[in-house]
Amino acid sequence: MEELIVLTEDLKVFITELGYYLKKKFHLSFSIVSENKNAFVSSLYKQRGRLSRKLVHTGMAGLVGIGMMIAPVIAQEFPGRSVNPWEVEGSPQVLSATTESDGIETLVSEKVRDGIKEYKVEEGDTVASISKKFGVDEDTIRWQNNLSADKIKIDQILQILPVTGIAHKVIKGDTVYSISKRYDTEAQGIVDFPFNTFSNDETFELAIGQVVIVPEGVKPAEAVTSPRIRQLTPDAGSVVASGNFVWPTNGSISQNFAWYHPGLDIANRGVPNVLAADSGTVTYAGCLNWGYGCHVRIDHGNGYATLYAHLQQIYVTVGQRVGRGNSLGKMGSTGRSTGPHLHFEIAKNGVKLSPLTVLK
Repeated sequence: MEELIVLTEDLKVFITELGYYLKKKFHLSFSIVSENKNAFVSSLYKQRGRLSRKLVHTGMAGLVGIGMMIAPVIAQEFPGRSVNPWEVEGSPQVLSATTESDGIETLVSEKVRDGIKEYKVEEGDTVASISKKFGVDEDTIRWQNNLSADKIKIDQILQILPVTGIAHKVIKGDTVYSISKRYDTEAQGIVDFPFNTFSNDETFELAIGQVVIVPEGVKPAEAVTSPRIRQLTPDAGSVVASGNFVWPTNGSISQNFAWYHPGLDIANRGVPNVLAADSGTVTYAGCLNWGYGCHVRIDHGNGYATLYAHLQQIYVTVGQRVGRGNSLGKMGSTGRSTGPHLHFEIAKNGVKLSPLTVLK
């Protein structure tokens, strides 16, 4: 028993001395680390941040390397599967226009279509129903897919254009003007379509092999089953009733209102004067080297505002009051334009409207 007591006392002394020893060693180690830290910080301070970029880049590279090494290990931890994250492929997506539901639905995205999409024909589909679903006319679907007599089969893949018109693959010698002439439409419509790109935005140069969307284009030597009327605007005049809008100029409608073209284009190679569609106050009268070019804006004081773009001359100044039918300027082709025309916009409380719904 005495021997056990002596052993216990010796063990207590040993543990106490070991604690003092370790404390002294740790204190010494911390002192060395602190001194080295101070020296390191002083070195960085002297360098005035010149090493910070190298340190940050080295740290980021290290993190990326660690991530690449442990990613496959983490992937194997998923229950019931072994996945290599570097070999995962995205699954193709096919749009559907079905109107019947069996509990499983494929939804068509409301995002604006910026190019040609593929659609798989389902039971009950017709050219008419597909054209209605995607907001393009039936001729556009027929021409793009070389259909005859509207014969389509289940599981057939159709190409759907983003707008009514035709798609053209550029060959050597093609220009915006030659393409518009070939498909019986205006060059301005090709330029205004926001997802058509150009090798040179100043000259509208095209690259061989690229696909250009031609809004409102008509396939050569094909009969148009959906009527496309080229409306002539009446002569501009003035009316007395407030809130009624008269035609701002005369000519032919070269491009209608669309989500990507929030106005009406009226072309006339005779470049007539442009008139105020209603009475109001001029809020802008100036020129830009792009976009609208030389243009005029009018606030009509009743929630309505109008814009007159691509003018070659301006006859009014900011703050000037104008009456319905007063001359604002001369039709031209300034800014983003391919030929003489007026780009005319109407907005109510900031929301742009189709001018054809309000013009008299």
